[in-house]
Amino acid sequence: MASSSPASKKPEWAPRIWEGSDFFAWIKLMARNRFAVHPAYWYIAAIVTCVSLGNTLLRWLESIIYGRAIRKTEITQPPIFILGHWRTGTTWLHELLIRDERFGFPTTYECLAPCHFLLTEPLFTRLFWFLIPSRRPMDNMQAGFDRPQEDEFALCLLGAGSPYEMIAFPNRVPAGQDYLDLIHLSPRKLRRWRRAFKNLLRTITCKTGKRLVLKSPPHTARIPVLKQMFPGALFIHIVRDPYVVFPSTVNLWRTLFKTHGLQKPTFAGLEDYVLETYERMHECLHEGRKVLTTEEFYEVRYEDLTRDPVAEMQKLYDHFGLGGFAENRPRLEAYLATIKGYETNRYELSAEQRERVTRRWGAIVQRYGY
Repeated sequence: MASSSPASKKPEWAPRIWEGSDFFAWIKLMARNRFAVHPAYWYIAAIVTCVSLGNTLLRWLESIIYGRAIRKTEITQPPIFILGHWRTGTTWLHELLIRDERFGFPTTYECLAPCHFLLTEPLFTRLFWFLIPSRRPMDNMQAGFDRPQEDEFALCLLGAGSPYEMIAFPNRVPAGQDYLDLIHLSPRKLRRWRRAFKNLLRTITCKTGKRLVLKSPPHTARIPVLKQMFPGALFIHIVRDPYVVFPSTVNLWRTLFKTHGLQKPTFAGLEDYVLETYERMHECLHEGRKVLTTEEFYEVRYEDLTRDPVAEMQKLYDHFGLGGFAENRPRLEAYLATIKGYETNRYELSAEQRERVTRRWGAIVQRYGY
């Protein structure tokens, strides 16, 4: 399975995501994994421990200064959730939707510094601009502190529970998997997750005052919980050729394990994990759609969105009755002009890999006409 793309170049250096952790979340993560940090990364663990203490102190300070404003903030406009497995084009769709100035979104800084972004974002993004690469290492898409990001990273760093915990210790049994769909969580853990998520969105809304557009692949498996938390929320599912999604997702996890892991990854069982998680997410999506009305759910194919993004976005607006597309169209077209010529990664599947995808994902391939 080979990649031929600009993203195959050596990625730019970036700090580990764990440097945005709450101290108590960090220590619990380490303890759950028996402090199994590779000796080569002990210095990173020491740095994260020190920085996480600072994060927690700043979190308390932010609570003192902004706590009342956050508590008074109401999410009056239900969020728009972008659903889809990793590497299906969720980031691309997120970028297109946020051209509309009526919508707010979590920035990369907010998701990687969730403890104190209200307090520090204006200053720290100017001082530490060099700490984030200009391109994402897995696909060469534009990156930056101000770019839209997955709120799942914020939940993970706050210690709310997330399947992304496995990135830290990729050689152990994948951690946090019960938080993918939330189905098997105890009532206490589910209440804690819901509280953390709602507080995060309140904090972002306190800053933006806008209707939020949220993109995190795990939300694909959480529709019933999200629908209950946010009545009137809208859900957009983007689907892409599974024979492209499989190798691209394997590459994503390999990149994250190497870039942000605290162990030297062996990648043992990674392909099986991707196959199983894809099936699990689509089973949850299929069941979750049953609690949504036609007016609350929309599906778009990545290939159609790439071929004619303006036309596909207009269909999406019309389906939900969002209005304002004509006013937003110039901003959308201006953004598209800036990324003209961007090429996606290309992968080659071995005959064995293609057979496994067909065998495991065949029903989903047929469902979406691939």
